[in-house]
Amino acid sequence: MGYAQLVIGPAGSGKSTYCSGLYQHCETLCRTIHIVNLDPAAENFDYPVAMDIRELISLDDVMEELGLGPNGGLIYCMEHLEENLDDWLTEELDNYLDDDYIVFDCPGQIELFSHVPVLKNFVEHLKRKNFNVCVVYLLDSQVHKCYHCVYCHALSTVPLCRQKFYVMSVYQFMTDVTKFISGCMASLSAMFQLELPHVNILSKMDLVTNRRDVEKYLNPEPQTLLAELNQHMAPQFEKLNKSLIELVDQFSMVSFLPLDLRKNSSIQYILSQIDNCIQYGEDADIKVKDFDPEDD
Repeated sequence: MGYAQLVIGPAGSGKSTYCSGLYQHCETLCRTIHIVNLDPAAENFDYPVAMDIRELISLDDVMEELGLGPNGGLIYCMEHLEENLDDWLTEELDNYLDDDYIVFDCPGQIELFSHVPVLKNFVEHLKRKNFNVCVVYLLDSQVHKCYHCVYCHALSTVPLCRQKFYVMSVYQFMTDVTKFISGCMASLSAMFQLELPHVNILSKMDLVTNRRDVEKYLNPEPQTLLAELNQHMAPQFEKLNKSLIELVDQFSMVSFLPLDLRKNSSIQYILSQIDNCIQYGEDADIKVKDFDPEDD
């Protein structure tokens, strides 16, 4: 049985940085993991790439040959991957042992894990290959800049489109209640779409200057959230606000773990939560060291 993490989240949420930090942490523990790049637009990596979708198809080639924009080209690349699950992916996975641990670093386009069935079919293929899979959903706790292309409407943390007409916006996900609820709904959407165990992570905690602004959403008080939400929104949304808060509170389906990559204890805690979800190591043989009994 193999084990896998599917690392997803919005663009710029720190997925590749998480993969790099996880690889370095496991390396210090003498634990082997393999990281797979599933982003056809990626260029630079801080970790050894075990498998790379760009060997199958790249975003630059698709945009040049088909005249597609970044978002349309990326969807085309992922659909091409879906068509080659039984060929390219199966051949690549055959190079690994039955109990290997693989981390899939996915693109940041939210439609891939909200309603487009590519990743769902990808997960089903991994299950057929006898992999236990856990989704690692990253949400940014920090402010960052995004570029919005007025030509193809692409949204990215770096300029992608060759037309070079951009409007720069600043996004801050987890600093007020409206963004917290938005993050919860995005996570729930991915949870229902992929039907897998989820570990939700607040990334970039090492960059947060005032931790109180973020930590109050790790164990939120429902009535406080509702009061804050009603203050931020028009009165006609009060019933909707109440329903959203009750959904988050009563079903307890969404909770976030803070990730500070400077602290090995933070990485280890999150890794242990993921390992528990996929039952990693539970079927390992117990090794007993032989020794001679001491003489009386």
